[in-house]
Amino acid sequence: MTGPREQFRPENHPNDHFLLTTVVGSYPKPKWHDRAREMFEDEDADFGAEEWEESKDDASRLVTHEHERCGLDVVCDGEMRRNEMVEYFAHRIDGYEFNGRVKVWGHNYFDKPSVADEVEYGEQWLVEEFEFTDEVADRPVKVPITGPYTLANWSFNEVYDSEEQLAYELADLVNEEIEALVDAGARYIQIDEPALATTPDDHAIVGECLERIVDEIPDDVRLGLHVCYGDYSRIYPEILDYPVHEYDLELANGDFDQLDVFKEHEFTKDFAMGVLDAHTAEVESVEEIKDNIKKGLEVVPPERLTVSPDCGVKLLPREIARGKMENMVQAAREIEQELDAGEIDVVATGAEASADD
Repeated sequence: MTGPREQFRPENHPNDHFLLTTVVGSYPKPKWHDRAREMFEDEDADFGAEEWEESKDDASRLVTHEHERCGLDVVCDGEMRRNEMVEYFAHRIDGYEFNGRVKVWGHNYFDKPSVADEVEYGEQWLVEEFEFTDEVADRPVKVPITGPYTLANWSFNEVYDSEEQLAYELADLVNEEIEALVDAGARYIQIDEPALATTPDDHAIVGECLERIVDEIPDDVRLGLHVCYGDYSRIYPEILDYPVHEYDLELANGDFDQLDVFKEHEFTKDFAMGVLDAHTAEVESVEEIKDNIKKGLEVVPPERLTVSPDCGVKLLPREIARGKMENMVQAAREIEQELDAGEIDVVATGAEASADD
């Protein structure tokens, strides 16, 4: 697959080298936006649909602009309109229903949906979200979308003979949504499959899902796959056969212990490496992040390295999340300058290869 990366390079980019900087998806919601949701869900509160829509618009605009002020090359709205990565979509897919919350860990609960009828594509999922964000943003916008395997794996299946069959049906629906997003102008779409690395024996199922998802999607649309948690050695290098341009992987939280996994076989796609720990409420220094970025250059050359957090950062205090983004961008720009000056030796295997070839 071609990997149309240069379209996201800013026209006024100051350096010859370009390390694409972006976010994975979620971002801390403003406290007033959380309060607005509570009021909207309170039948006794004088807070209707119009006020709730205004709150979502305001929060989306604020976070999008905050990402731009941090200097990110590709932004999103921090998923201000979404409540949870599976529940949000299940509410919009015909065939799902909800029967109450289930405990997932500690004191955290998840409104786990059930597939009670054949799934069908009804209302659009993310088109209006993208159109609003794209209108208010001055920089390119990425659209994160939960993948069909995770949607199936994190749901109760009461209809289909197997989880695999459900995943394939959902993949066809994701394809419909991505086609609608592309028609609306989206050019950078990230499929989120956190369930993949926790059930690695199913990597072939995910591969078939992705083949269905990319059917008839234009070559100028950049497709990424985000995976977090789990043992990457159980899915790599097999995942390199997936029809995506970029793999977005959590590594900082594990102190890059799994980095060597990706050196055992040439990494032939673009590598979006997590250089920030999304689980610690401390802002990494610019120097620390630069050291992390250099670890990515041991896997791929600069033209195939994307710099991002490990995962969504919605659970962090907002000022911490903002500080992390600012330092990450500063670190990337400084690494670019050092690459331009020939001060960094790129040691990645297959450094002459490019995902755009």
